[in-house]
Amino acid sequence: MPIFDFRCKACSHGYEQLVRSSTVLVCPACGSADVEKQVSAPAPQGQIAGLISRARTQAAREGHFSNYKKSELRGKVK
Repeated sequence: MPIFDFRCKACSHGYEQLVRSSTVLVCPACGSADVEKQVSAPAPQGQIAGLISRARTQAAREGHFSNYKKSELRGKVK
């Protein structure tokens, strides 16, 4: 279920929405169904790796390793 960017043609409100096959697109600001899908820029790979690294560091600080692969846990769990 991807998240897409939309813009309302009636009020020019921009918003993101999780889209399923049964989703009815309606502007959250004015309720208009006259919306258009916008082109979204993908997240750069370098930033994704940084986010994962910071999340793993935080998880290790908190004492849980649920976000690690089994192969990565060797030597980390006491």
